[in-house]
Formats: sequence, structure tokens, C-alpha cells
Amino acid sequence: MKNKNLFLVQFALLLAIEAIFCFTPLGSLPAIGPIVATIAMVPVIITALLLGTKAGTVMGLFAGLFSFIVWTFTPPSPVAFIFTPFYSLGEIQGNFGSLLICFVPRILVGTVSGAVYTTFSKLFTKKDVMNMVIASLLGSLTNTVGVMGGIWLFFGQQYSSMVGQSMIIIVTTTILTSGIPEAIVSAIAAPAVCKPARLIVNKGR
Repeated sequence: MKNKNLFLVQFALLLAIEAIFCFTPLGSLPAIGPIVATIAMVPVIITALLLGTKAGTVMGLFAGLFSFIVWTFTPPSPVAFIFTPFYSLGEIQGNFGSLLICFVPRILVGTVSGAVYTTFSKLFTKKDVMNMVIASLLGSLTNTVGVMGGIWLFFGQQYSSMVGQSMIIIVTTTILTSGIPEAIVSAIAAPAVCKPARLIVNKGR
């Protein structure tokens, strides 16, 4: 019962932080281009590292839901149609693909982070921080690759015409200006939180 209550408290705190990052400017980083760089995946990664793959996946679902709400009701840029079917820009209308782009990459952040950390922890038992760093990097990049891949798949021609560049250039630029900085921040922040948090929790048991 004690462990269950501790799990719920930790998840609730991380969910609250996720909500703050999603619904306030605190979760955004300066970026080049219309796609907003975000650190909202950090709580998802932390959840996966601290509480497990399933919890991280659920937190990713919440991140997708919060993102959907933001892009639907208070879109931070004109490309909101990418993340919600209820927004249009000229003749470009969001569709079911928008929901996949908004939810699937976020969900997979928790799944990938947790699965990678679990696997590497079995292979490198004494390299906990390194395992966290690798899991955080791959988890964060999962979001970037998933979102950009979804844009290319569902809105490639329209988005390329709107931006005035080929999708290859758009994807490369986004990864360099948003994806990599997000991954670096995640690789620093997640282990910095998880390592001492785990020590404190284990000490209190």
C-alpha cells in the first residue's frame, strides 16, 4: 500500500509539472522556424526512468492530450493544423493524421525511454547515469522524428509549399535547431532529477 501511494504521489507531481510545461511558456525553448521547441517531454522521460515504461507511456498520453488542447484552443503558431483536425490555414485542413502526429510520438517517448533504460540497465548494471542519458536522448529524439515523420507523411506537400523549402531541408533544420537541443536538455535534466530522487526514495524505505 505504501509503495502504491508513493507511486501515485510521484506520478501526480510529474503530471502537474507536465501540465505546467504544456500550458505555460515555461515548456518552450527558442527555435528557428514555425515548429516550437519544447521541454515538455522531460517529465515524460523522468516518469519512464523513475516509475517504469508503462507509467512513462501513460504520461506520454497525457502529454499528447495537453498538446492537443493547446494546439486546438490556443495555437502557438499558424501550423496548428499539424496537431489538431479542428484548425485550418487557408486551404490546408487538419485531419486524422493530425491526431496521430499529436499523440503517437508523445506516447512513444515514454515507451522508448523506459524500454531503453530497462534494457541498458540489465546490460550495464553499474552505469546507471549513462543508461539514463542514453534513454533520455533516444526518448526525446523519438518525439522529434515522430512529429517530423508524421508531417512528411500526412502534410508533406502542403507544408513544404507553405514554408517554401523541401521537406528534407525542413526536417534537417528542425532536428538541428529543435530536436538536438531538446535531446541535450533531456539528457541533462532527466538524470539530474532521477538519480537523487531514486536515492532519496530508497533511503526513506
